[in-house]
Order: sequence, then C-alpha cells, then structure tokens
Amino acid sequence: MTLAMRLRQRGARVTLLEAAPVSGGLAGSETIGGYVWDRFYHVILLSDLGTRGLIDELGLGDRLRWGRTRTGFFTDGRLYSMSNSVEFLRFPPLSLVDKLRLGSTIFAASRIQDALPLERELAVDWLQRWSGRRVLERIWLPLLRSKLGDNYRLASAAFIWAIIARMYAARRTGLKEEMFGYVDGGYAVVLQALARRLAELGVSTLNSAVVERVEDRGAGGVDIRLADGRCLRSAKAVLTLPTGAVAAVCPQLGAGERERLRGVVYQGIVCGAMLLRKPLSPYYVTNITDPGIPFTGIIEMTALVDRSRFGSHSLVYLPRYLAQADPAWNLGDDDFRRQSIDALARMYAHFDLAGVVDFKVSRARQVLAIATIDYTARAMPPLKTSLPNVFLVNSAQIASGTLNVNETLGVVATQLPRLAGALGMP
Repeated sequence: MTLAMRLRQRGARVTLLEAAPVSGGLAGSETIGGYVWDRFYHVILLSDLGTRGLIDELGLGDRLRWGRTRTGFFTDGRLYSMSNSVEFLRFPPLSLVDKLRLGSTIFAASRIQDALPLERELAVDWLQRWSGRRVLERIWLPLLRSKLGDNYRLASAAFIWAIIARMYAARRTGLKEEMFGYVDGGYAVVLQALARRLAELGVSTLNSAVVERVEDRGAGGVDIRLADGRCLRSAKAVLTLPTGAVAAVCPQLGAGERERLRGVVYQGIVCGAMLLRKPLSPYYVTNITDPGIPFTGIIEMTALVDRSRFGSHSLVYLPRYLAQADPAWNLGDDDFRRQSIDALARMYAHFDLAGVVDFKVSRARQVLAIATIDYTARAMPPLKTSLPNVFLVNSAQIASGTLNVNETLGVVATQLPRLAGALGMP
C-alpha cells in the first residue's frame, strides 16, 4: 500500500491488486470479544522512524501512545522478571560468568554496523563462540527454536543480530527499560487512513483479486490474469508476493531464476489471540525456554495498551512459529485452543478457564524469509526480474532477517528510487 502511494506521488497511474477481501495482510485486524485489534501482535519502537513517519504523514501522530514495558522469562517451570540490568544480574538460571558472556554477546551485536559478514556463519556457531555452550543451550537455543522451529539450524548470525539490534535500540538509558509504542485503535486505524489516502490520490484498489498468471508481452506491457477469469493489462507490474508465489505465477521466468525464488526459506505462524477477564502477568513479553509449551512466547498486549480499550479485559497473544513441514499446521483451532489453555493452567496458578472471554486463531504460512548462509548473494530476490516489465518488491528483500512493519517500509524506501529509475520516473 505504501509503495502504491509512493509511485502515485511520483506521477504513475497505479492499480493495487489485493488477494484478500480487505487490504492489510499481516497488519490486518480482527474482532475479538467485540473489540477490533490486530490479528497478530505488533509494537512500535522509538527507533522505528519509517513507521513513525508514515503515521505522521497520515495525520495520526496524535494517536501514537508510548509506555514502559517489562520482560519475563519462563524457565525451569518458574516465571522470572528480566526487565532491567538489576534483574538481569539476579537471574537465577545463569551463573555470573554466564551473565557476563550473555551481556557481552548482546553488547557486541549492538555495536555491529554491517551484518553482511555475519551471513557467513550459522547463528548457533556465532552464539556459542560469544556466549558459551551453557548460555547457548539455556537461553539462545530455546529462543531460536521458538522463532524458527527446526529452521534454526539454517539461520545465519545475521538473523539473531537483527533481533538483538532492534530490541537494543528500544531500550532507554539508565536501567535500560523498554519503551514501546502503539497507535490508539491498532493498525486498523492506520490501514483505514492509508486506504483513504490511496483513494484521494487516485490509486485504484481491487480486493479479492487473486493473481493467477503474469505474462510479459514486451512492448505490449503485462497481462495479469486473475483467478476469477478477469484479465488486466498494464505497462508494468510490481509483484509484492512471497517469492515462491512469484515463481508460480510467472512461468516465463528462467529455470534458474525460479529455483532461486523457490529456494527462499519461509517461516510461518499460528497465533492465538485471547481476551481474558484478568491479566496473566505484568510482562509485555514472556520468553519461554521450557520444552512442552505449545506456543513460543506470550505477548500480553494490555501490559502496554490501556485495558480500558478492551472493556478492562486483557488481550494476550500466543504465537507459535512453524517451519513449512511442521505437522502442527494440521492442528485445528479447537486443538490449538485446548493445548494453549492446558499450558497456561500449568504455567499460572491463578489462570482460570472461566476467565477466557474469547479465543481466536490466525494463521499465515509465509511470514518471514529466513536469513540463511550467504542470503544476500545466494537467495535474496533482486528488484529486476528477467522479464523487462516485471519487478519484485517484497519482505524477502530484508537482508538482515527480521520482519516488522518498519523493516517492510524500509524495503519500500530502499527499492523506490531504483524502481523509479527502471520505470523512467523522476
């Protein structure tokens, strides 16, 4: 949506094709317990200048809210607070030497400016070299598995660097407390304002427009066939699909080109959103390092967002990140809900099933393109394809391996000048 706006602002005539009934993708919203909020959890950092700039541009700057948050760790069957430097030093599961090595790893990562050399080393190898085997096994491996499942074995050190660097930037001076933000009303407010801006600029948006085939006709432009039988013609096409989908809808691409696109490893997510009568904990995020928990973390959104937004209830997300071949994709909503509630009852003595107001499950198969070894050189898709009228801009072009709204907007900022040049635009 932002790319469409930027191209229109440069004078192009733009039609935006959206496969879903409503635009927004991973930033889209849903209704839970009668309240509208994001389907998947999102947070804005002070350092997210791209996101903050877009929010201001859309006239929503006065709806941006900031708050301090706390972080918990569930390990060895117990919940610990690790929200500042003092609590970090008191963290019982690690020895003082372990803590020093863990702290030095985070500090070293925060000082790295160029992540390209990190693409040559696996994350587990880099973490063991800096943190030692005990910290790797007690902290890093559970966290890597929680984000990547079995794909953690493929991730380069650039992946963990990107996460550390972003979160380190969220911390303030002093006791390094986290400062997070959100838009009052959630991303639904942002998407509605962005859709209005697109309409005002003259961008045509077609929803429920599933692209089935894209054919480059040379001087004749591009034919785009939709699943419902419609065929559109355009001078150029910019595909924002996942890389595997690009390979599927563009049969004219060369075999090597399609192989590279299909070679990008994507991570997916199944995420429960739960509305509770009472809070679970005071922590915005609870990292889980114990095995046997069917979700990979707990995000208590109302530790940041005022509970009055949800009728004094608490909104909690239970994300589970999955590799494409993980059998957990076959879990139905009821099974995921039952497993999640059973786990929460084991983790929190005060958790009460009667306090669950609503529980929704959302799924997305292709969320994060994993930064594998030599990702930039071997896997990251380029802007230009072998088809002169077909271009590619998507989140797989985030070289550092983390995905969030700000990084996605960063792809637009990076690719727009190159795209404009290729299109002969100012």
